[in-house]
Amino acid sequence: MFAVLGFVTTLALITGLIHFYLWKRLVKDTTTAGRWRRAGSIAAVVLAVLVPATLVGTNAGMYWLAWPGYVWLALMFYLMVLLAALEIPMLVARLVLRRRAAAAVPEPVLVGPAAPGPAVPGPAGDKQAPAAAPSGDEPAEPPAAGAFGPDHDPSRRLLLARGAAIFAGLTAAGLVGSGVRTAMGPPRLDRVQIPLAKLPRSMDGLRIATVSDIHIGPLRGRKHTEQIVAAINRLDADLVAVVGDLVDGTVAELGEAAAPLRGLRSRYGSYFVTGNHEYYSGVEEWVAEVDRLGLRVLQNQRLEIAARGGVLDLAGVNDVSAAGTGVSAPADYAAALGDRDPSRPVVLLAHQPVAAVEAAKYGVDLQLSGHTHGGQIVPFNLLVALQQPVVSGLGEVDGTKVYVTNGAGFWGPPVRVGAEPQITLVELRSQ
Repeated sequence: MFAVLGFVTTLALITGLIHFYLWKRLVKDTTTAGRWRRAGSIAAVVLAVLVPATLVGTNAGMYWLAWPGYVWLALMFYLMVLLAALEIPMLVARLVLRRRAAAAVPEPVLVGPAAPGPAVPGPAGDKQAPAAAPSGDEPAEPPAAGAFGPDHDPSRRLLLARGAAIFAGLTAAGLVGSGVRTAMGPPRLDRVQIPLAKLPRSMDGLRIATVSDIHIGPLRGRKHTEQIVAAINRLDADLVAVVGDLVDGTVAELGEAAAPLRGLRSRYGSYFVTGNHEYYSGVEEWVAEVDRLGLRVLQNQRLEIAARGGVLDLAGVNDVSAAGTGVSAPADYAAALGDRDPSRPVVLLAHQPVAAVEAAKYGVDLQLSGHTHGGQIVPFNLLVALQQPVVSGLGEVDGTKVYVTNGAGFWGPPVRVGAEPQITLVELRSQ
């Protein structure tokens, strides 16, 4: 209870600070006092409340919040990043304009009773006394715009602020719009060849269709699952590996949407390992449901794949997030990888790439993972790299090859920028 309260409080604080910054740059700096500023301020408050309401509400079954809330979350992020990136150019522009304005200020003119006025010719053309200077009761001519620098010139301040706001708004909208189209589109089919030193020559070319992070949930349902199953079946793979984060909801909510998985086809079977989202969605029920749909769930287990006259060990471990949940055994690498024939190649299915740190100690030849979504939204890929040793594609951890697929779905915002949804056909090659 206290952990949930702390999370919600922290989320509200962060969201509030971000929206205050956006209000300052997009509303206060771009408008004068009046109805437009009031309308913008109200909108900022509503949007600030929408973000935590969406994250909490969708978990409580209020799925109608998902589209507006998650799309605004993506827009909010890009607006913040773009406006923050413009802070230095904006500062330089203000300094340049201030310097130019200061250089253009005219010489001061003394006004008042002691100031000499121009001579006024008399009737005979003789010069008369200087014209009287304006009295203190007469208004002086206002200074030219910009005479005291851009910080005292509302038109220049508004011009700079509105230009930055328009640029950030249009760019963010373009990125998010394109990202929605990418995320909601069909997954890209990629093929990668990975050599394994221990793979028998007879097994050269063994193909594993690898998919992760399908994330069946409030925004992607049965049609999404059907699309993925059809794409995998077209690959005519020897094995199918579903490496976690299948769902975002319970079996009661999403069982019908997951049902098309029953149609997966492969020569030597389809296999599944849990991801962290299964532990948010009723992992025990989903393990039973996935097994009922015909996928073999590897929970800290290993089995032999006899194919083409050779043998390959296929192992799977529970997600690292299982530790401490009390509903499932934590990842147990010794149970899955110990006491095996070291002359045989072993392929490990593990949801998170970081599992390779432990897997490498058991001489794993190849680990297939997901979890990262390839970053999903640039520049989040840079943050993911701080936690995971491989973000996307093929890498290596302590001698173990790790292939990370981008995932076929998304989590949170229905947006993918710089990381297309993906299904990968991994082709094993002998050396």
